[in-house]
Amino acid sequence: MREDRIYSDIPGTYVFDPQHSMQGYHLNMFCMSLNKPENREKFRQDEESYLDRFPLTPEQRQAVLNRDWVGMLRLGGNIYYTFKIAIFDGLSMQQVGALMSGVETEAFQKMMVDGGRPIEGNRFKSEWHNNG
Repeated sequence: MREDRIYSDIPGTYVFDPQHSMQGYHLNMFCMSLNKPENREKFRQDEESYLDRFPLTPEQRQAVLNRDWVGMLRLGGNIYYTFKIAIFDGLSMQQVGALMSGVETEAFQKMMVDGGRPIEGNRFKSEWHNNG
């Protein structure tokens, strides 16, 4: 179980601290394995069998198979490593950002060009009760 930190109260924040690193070690090592062409080919041929090489938790395994980008981060994935799966799938950072945000790619790109996410709703969860 993850110990709460001061930043645990910020919605959508998955800080890659030592605890998170330990939690996601095997997930991130799987992602790093995709640096090698022969491993990408094995993963392409049979994702489930390839994942058997890594002692992932059932939740991590399912997040990879479902391409649950936020789920992978929540389960200890580092965005740098998990993005290797996106590259494998032929996705851009903007496409993954859109998927993680639940919006179309064009809407995500516009949001970024316009300055990013609005602050409303993205502060500490403990402040939410004061917002209405």
